[in-house]
Parts: sequence; C-alpha cells; structure tokens
Amino acid sequence: MNDAPLMPMATAVWLVENTSLTFKQIADFCKLHEVEIQGIADGEVAKGIVGYNPIIAGQLTREEINLSSEDPNRELSLKVNEIVLKNENKKIKKYIPLSKRQDKPDSALWLIKQHSTLKDSQIAKLVGITKNSATAIRNKSYWNFNNLNAKDPVAMGLFSQKDLVDALDKAERRIKREKKEKEKSQIIK
Repeated sequence: MNDAPLMPMATAVWLVENTSLTFKQIADFCKLHEVEIQGIADGEVAKGIVGYNPIIAGQLTREEINLSSEDPNRELSLKVNEIVLKNENKKIKKYIPLSKRQDKPDSALWLIKQHSTLKDSQIAKLVGITKNSATAIRNKSYWNFNNLNAKDPVAMGLFSQKDLVDALDKAERRIKREKKEKEKSQIIK
C-alpha cells in the first residue's frame, strides 16, 4: 500500500456504509485515524460528505474488499492504474511576446537573404507569418520593406536551429528532385 486513495474522507464514508471492513482496515487504507473512522460510523464526523465509491474510481476491486472483509488483519491495497503518457515530438506553437512579433518580417528578410533556397511557404511556416507576406518581402513589395532590418530568427528565439536545418534539408531535397525531373523531361524531348 503506497498512497492514499483519491478523496480519502469520502472513500472512508463509502467503505463504512457499504462494507464490513474493520475501522483499522479503513483507517489504514484511507490514511486516516481509527477514531475518525469510528466518528464516521457514529455520524459525528464527515456529516454531509457523500461517499465516494473506490470501486468505480478504479482504486479498489470488489475481490479486494471481500478478501479483507474475511480476514480482519489483512490490509486493503490500493489498485494503481499505470498510465503511460507518450511524448511524441508534436510541434507545439510557442507563444511569441508582442515585443518580438514585429521582428517576424525582419526574420523573414534574413532567411530570404541567407537561405534563398527556402520556399516562401517554408519561411512563412518557420517565422509564423503568412505566405503572402513572405512573398511580398521577397519581391520587395512588403508595405514596410524600407524599415526592415534582417535579423537572425534563431538568435531571437522564434524557432530552433534544428527547425532551420530541417527546413533547409527539405529545400535541398526539393531542389534535387526538381533537377532530376527537369533532366528527365529534357531527355524525353
């Protein structure tokens, strides 16, 4: 027996009302004092507390209660439900403070200058702007283009170096694929 059940007082109320367990067994299971369990049985403690069924909650089994009811020296053991949480690297949108949001177009300009192989859609996804904005910055038709200063987005914390490397690898694969397709089409002609 490791931990107390969820809502120990309400669980104790249910066990007192619905089982023939001893006060000591209930007290040990709920991590309460035997006197409190006696008070629950006498109606002096836990007035108004609705009993909480540990069987429905998955903390006890009916068999466990029956075995302990037959043997007053046997302790109840809490049923532990092992829940495995998988941490698959799902992309979680990181909150960008207002003070850094105006740096997004500057970051897009930096990416266009430093990594011209990236598509506008890749830049938009990395920086968190629209594809139209990325295209406008590339074409120098962005509404505020004259006031943009190229800034490294990784250094500013807009995304990680790994995200940039992954995007560059993807762009490189796309260029190789397009080159092969172009060569195939020239051979056919």
